[in-house]
Amino acid sequence: MTEQPRLAERILDDAADAIIYADRLGTVIRWNPAATALFGYSSDEALGQRLDLIIPEHLRAAHWRGYEAAMTKGTMKLQGRPTLTRASHKNGQKLYVEMTFAIVRGGAAGEVLGSVAVARDVTERVERERAATRAAAAGK
Repeated sequence: MTEQPRLAERILDDAADAIIYADRLGTVIRWNPAATALFGYSSDEALGQRLDLIIPEHLRAAHWRGYEAAMTKGTMKLQGRPTLTRASHKNGQKLYVEMTFAIVRGGAAGEVLGSVAVARDVTERVERERAATRAAAAGK
């Protein structure tokens, strides 16, 4: 049984997608190597920081309204469904990311502990699709 926590850590560390766990206040508690590759922040830089680290400024107010509601209600509108959104890289570059979110519960009563997000970079795909759409519109 003592192997289970180490196995869980190895799974998180080896996952190809960014995995970020934040507590009820939106403070980053877990940041896997794929999150570093995607967003540019090392785990030392990200841990203990608010999620604002990767949320573009113009999306923050809406994000925090939804996050606080999810932490209070224990449910998320987007729970488990992938959503396309914008994110910010450490270097200032704006990314398109596809993310899924889930509430994390713990304790005997199943209280809400925080949220986990799984993200992948889809910037290239989105830009290619938009360029194709513009080209098709220009050709009409």
